[in-house]
Amino acid sequence: MVKFPNGQQIIEEFEKWSPKYLAMEDDPVGLHVGTLNKKIERVLVTLDVNEAVVDEAIEKRASLIIAHHPPIYRPLKNLQTDFPQGRLMEKLIKHDIAVYAAHTNLDVAQGGVNDLLADALGLQDTSVMVQTYEAELVKIAVFVPESHEDQVREALGKAGAGAIGDYEFCSYTLSGTGRFRPTQGADPFIGEAGKMEKTAESKIEVVIRKQEKDRAIKAMIAAHPYEEVAYDVFTLENKELPMGLGRVGTLETGMSLEDFAEFVKQRLDVPAVRVVGDFAKPVKKVAVLGGDGNKYITAAKRAGADVYVTGDLYFHVAQDAEAIGLAVVDPGHHVEKVMIQGVVDYMAQHSGLNCTFLASETNTEPFRFK
Repeated sequence: MVKFPNGQQIIEEFEKWSPKYLAMEDDPVGLHVGTLNKKIERVLVTLDVNEAVVDEAIEKRASLIIAHHPPIYRPLKNLQTDFPQGRLMEKLIKHDIAVYAAHTNLDVAQGGVNDLLADALGLQDTSVMVQTYEAELVKIAVFVPESHEDQVREALGKAGAGAIGDYEFCSYTLSGTGRFRPTQGADPFIGEAGKMEKTAESKIEVVIRKQEKDRAIKAMIAAHPYEEVAYDVFTLENKELPMGLGRVGTLETGMSLEDFAEFVKQRLDVPAVRVVGDFAKPVKKVAVLGGDGNKYITAAKRAGADVYVTGDLYFHVAQDAEAIGLAVVDPGHHVEKVMIQGVVDYMAQHSGLNCTFLASETNTEPFRFK
């Protein structure tokens, strides 16, 4: 009989990549509708949740939707089912479809929306445009008999410990001798009550973000053979690489703003873009921020960008960008659709779960171009 994962397991794996604490303040990320306490065979990944997407989930028998844009962004005053939002919620509940939203946390996450957009544009040597988070790191050191060091090390790695930059399952091991005497009430894995015991042990050291240490310690204890697990947790002075909104990088080959605008259309698969700036301006260094990036034109300029790629550009913000000499290419908000296949690929490759992740085929772009 095929064993499918619980919804909580799926989200736990997802949040190893895009934890909720990366989200901007007051961003309503997390579970919006339904329950995760159920077995899930199919997950539909989408940018938005509208009625057409819900119909697609029903047709494809998906019982969980992972969306980028939260379907309940502001508190609901009512839930009338003869209005669009109420009808949407009613359909989700009737068909037992849960909805989970990962918004700005997925923007900030390494490999998330902004990295996916930067990759689509072929940007090189990318860095964070606006830092919003810097992780505090801790080191976990655990003592384990040599016979079980591999399984404890594996459990720590699967829980996210030992992730350093582009590497995972990083650890360091020292060998030594453990000494102990079980009391009369003990049920020792090694030795006998009342007798001194010594055994060959390994000390495994791993680094992890402070916010994630409890999950790693829980997994470590579950995999450990000892009745009482000896471990230490040390706060580290060194910090993880800064994380935040937007990315700044360089094009392999510089081009004019006019050619770059056409390049953006092709790479981000949009029918049109709005452009601020002189078409003849040469561009090489590019800032990109998915969604509404109006607040960050000065950040893009300070980062040294020749051109800023973002959506939903306001009229007066466009004038401000022009005044400070920053070119802007606006391909619209919907380019964040890049996250759909990005999430599907990441979860299929990294989660190790026996369920299917489906890329939504529903076009939620509300604008049409002539």
